[in-house]
Amino acid sequence: MMPTFNPRGDIVLVDHISVTAGLINVGDVVIARSIQNPQHVVCKRVLGMEGDYVELAPPLKAGSCRRVKVPQGHVWLQGDNYYNSTDSRHYGPVPYAVLRGRVVVKVWPPWEFGWVKNKRPHVPTHIY
Repeated sequence: MMPTFNPRGDIVLVDHISVTAGLINVGDVVIARSIQNPQHVVCKRVLGMEGDYVELAPPLKAGSCRRVKVPQGHVWLQGDNYYNSTDSRHYGPVPYAVLRGRVVVKVWPPWEFGWVKNKRPHVPTHIY
């Protein structure tokens, strides 16, 4: 999730109510159970909600774009470090049920203390 978070050592506050209440939106940073290893958790940004179409640019301008519709009950997760992230581009849309919470505040390191903003990273992915 660089540059939003450091590779190690960040401490964040997580809101668990937003997931339960269905208040997660595109651009939110979430904590989720890993699809590849359910014993681990991952931190990713939501780039698509159910019903959205996500258009993925081909890696390194090779090939053509592909368009994916996020199915009902799923979200599309991507890391902010587009070129170095294992995310929905690799394993597809993930069930909403694996979301554990929305990251709201970064508390450590202290010089980076602040709200975690809901935004769309500058990546070659388009949401429709």
